[in-house]
Amino acid sequence: MPAKIPATVVTGFLGAGKTTLIRHMLQNAQGKKIALIINEFGDLGVDGDILKGCGDEVCTEDDIVELSNGCICCTVADDFIPTMEALLARDVKPDHIVIETSGLALPQPLVRAFNWPGISTKVTVDGVVTVVDGRAVHDGQFAHNVAAVDAQRAQDENLDHETPLSELFEDQVACADMIVVNKTDLLAASEAEELTGKLKSDSRDGVQVIKASMGALPVDVLLGQGIGAEADLAARHEVHHHHHHDDDEDDHHHDHAHEHGHDEFESFIVSRGEIADAAAFVEQVADVIRAHNILRLKGFVAIAGKPMRLTLQAVGPRVDTYFDQPFGDAPRETRLVVIGETGLDQSAITAALQA
Repeated sequence: MPAKIPATVVTGFLGAGKTTLIRHMLQNAQGKKIALIINEFGDLGVDGDILKGCGDEVCTEDDIVELSNGCICCTVADDFIPTMEALLARDVKPDHIVIETSGLALPQPLVRAFNWPGISTKVTVDGVVTVVDGRAVHDGQFAHNVAAVDAQRAQDENLDHETPLSELFEDQVACADMIVVNKTDLLAASEAEELTGKLKSDSRDGVQVIKASMGALPVDVLLGQGIGAEADLAARHEVHHHHHHDDDEDDHHHDHAHEHGHDEFESFIVSRGEIADAAAFVEQVADVIRAHNILRLKGFVAIAGKPMRLTLQAVGPRVDTYFDQPFGDAPRETRLVVIGETGLDQSAITAALQA
């Protein structure tokens, strides 16, 4: 059975920087073929035009689908499911699907939709990424332009118009696998640290909280989280239920709610010889990741006595391994790429991985 296509859900309020994050991802896609589903409504729809200049090798215009019939989580059955089915029926399948929700759509009902028959066997939620405006959240506003968010709410009669933004924000954080604190260039270093610490303590265990400016995240960090969020809905329950539908869909209640470098991130390679005990080494890698707050770690491991190389991929402290191919004539060495936010203690990490 072919592997499921991974889908990443990007959520966050109007103005948080979702489109900038996605545009940066498309411009730095490293050869991945990405299909994009954009949810917008009312006359605020500019994302589609902005993103259509994304470069044919990554995604052609046909790979960008706009859903404009109102908030995606109110139109799951009518709009989103048929769009996904059409995408999955194509001869040339995308490597990855990215879904940008409208700023007030909560991710939970959308993640739940991935359990629909016909979709659940073909696609999986790689991760939910919540983009937050660091400056606005630090100031207790949650959105840079509250009036614009309210105007967006007024456009769609399905939306809850009463709930404070702070509560909708809590729901977006409750569903996230990764929280991108954007616009950290507008915060003092101490303010950014305080905000990321608070968001980390407010979110589930294992959720990565990452600082960014201009939405510039390495594709390796953004995609490939491998979470399978649709199988983990209980852990990401909506905190608030202000808004119910009386339709017959089971459990479909919900509320709503430029160019830049990667200066905030760094990566380096650690090499060592053969490893005697694979399981012990995986444990060692997980410990090093936890101790040094490493975002991603991936590479190949030479295990003594095994002709095949062991592929190792870690997202945070969750480490996956499998034997992929014989070393053949290649040198039998262990090579790991370490990716994290700038300021990693490279010598300490190298020593710990080589110990």
